[in-house]
Amino acid sequence: MILGLALGLLHANAVEWVTHKYVLHGLGKRKGSLFRFHWAQHHRVARKNAMYDKGYEAPFWSWKDRGKEILGIMGLAVLHLPLLKIAPYFTVAVLFSSFNYLYRHRKAHVDVEWGKRHMPHHYDHHMGANQDANWCVSYPWFDWLLGTRLRSSPSPRVDGAKKEFAGQGPANPEERQRPRLSQLLEKRRPVA
Repeated sequence: MILGLALGLLHANAVEWVTHKYVLHGLGKRKGSLFRFHWAQHHRVARKNAMYDKGYEAPFWSWKDRGKEILGIMGLAVLHLPLLKIAPYFTVAVLFSSFNYLYRHRKAHVDVEWGKRHMPHHYDHHMGANQDANWCVSYPWFDWLLGTRLRSSPSPRVDGAKKEFAGQGPANPEERQRPRLSQLLEKRRPVA
């Protein structure tokens, strides 16, 4: 059971990585490509609006970026349905990952602060210097595994992240590290 779930989650993440890199960016950068919408519309709008993409507030049935994305994700999910009898936990994990992807991706582009905090890898994909990195959308597992996770923004999970995102935190990455216990105790000693 646990193995099936784990393999399903990893498989979905790998499909996310491959599809994003080779289909949405590889084919999507070619003029006239069916996947051109991803690069020419979604990336352009998100980059121009500091990650916000108004297309994700449109009805899901519209044939714009979001409608194409939903159709593609659901199509990939349906392709896995024949495995339900053979590998039920694997298939359930793939189906969960499909819906989770759609939820998290939309949320990251509608609520940018949430996206920075919960999906810094995806924020870096759109707003970082290199938009040809950070291919995973939901979770950066295969980016870590394949060395394509490039950090452009401060991690929201370290101390002072809220200040750093507001541009008030330390610019030097060395200064972002947690203080040592001796430094904390030194600050609390009464002055004589």
